[in-house]
Amino acid sequence: MENLDFTCPGELGNTGFAYTMSLISGKYKMHILYCLATHKVIRFNEMKRVIGGRLTFRTLSSTLKDLERDGLISRHEYPQIPPKVEYALTQKGESLMPVMKALCQWGSQHMPGRGDCSSKTNEIL
Repeated sequence: MENLDFTCPGELGNTGFAYTMSLISGKYKMHILYCLATHKVIRFNEMKRVIGGRLTFRTLSSTLKDLERDGLISRHEYPQIPPKVEYALTQKGESLMPVMKALCQWGSQHMPGRGDCSSKTNEIL
């Protein structure tokens, strides 16, 4: 394993780590990014179904706005009735995929009692 330098040049808040965490921390942000990585382009209701769980419309909407504000996803609204809105990763969002792939591989290696999902992860990300 390579020797990583984790020295902090002062406060943790002034590091690349803190900036990255400010973009991806939150209960559903990584779920949304993973969903967009697997589906490329997806509509709001479909995303809610894919993510599942107790995700509310309000929480999904708010989280999507945060990710769009941070430049990780794009929102394309079509002028029609009923409204059609699609979401996709931006180039900045795509640049996070190697990080997500590493997290998935780490999880596959350390998750107790689970099969390896690294081949699926490699195909997706």
